[in-house]
Amino acid sequence: MQLQYFLLIAAALFCVGIYGLVTSRNAVRVLMSIELMLNAVNVNLMAFSNYLDPQQIKGQIFTIFVITIAAAEAAVGLAIVLAIYRNRDTVDMEQFNLLKW
Repeated sequence: MQLQYFLLIAAALFCVGIYGLVTSRNAVRVLMSIELMLNAVNVNLMAFSNYLDPQQIKGQIFTIFVITIAAAEAAVGLAIVLAIYRNRDTVDMEQFNLLKW
């Protein structure tokens, strides 16, 4: 397959992630949108790695690093959401005003 197809898929995934991040009020949906954006970056890394230099695995190594960071982000984000849900009984982003006096 050509590089353009992978870039189009990654751009579509990233746009869906941005749309979900901007329009969503649910914290879990925001975390899922961030995961979509990180997966779009992974598709780009793999496509460029395969297209530019298929003998070396630099893109694959960076992809594994991004997946590791995404897993840690999801775990910490979900723990924060659960802690806020226990205190506020909602996961609505508009009501996360914990830092206001």
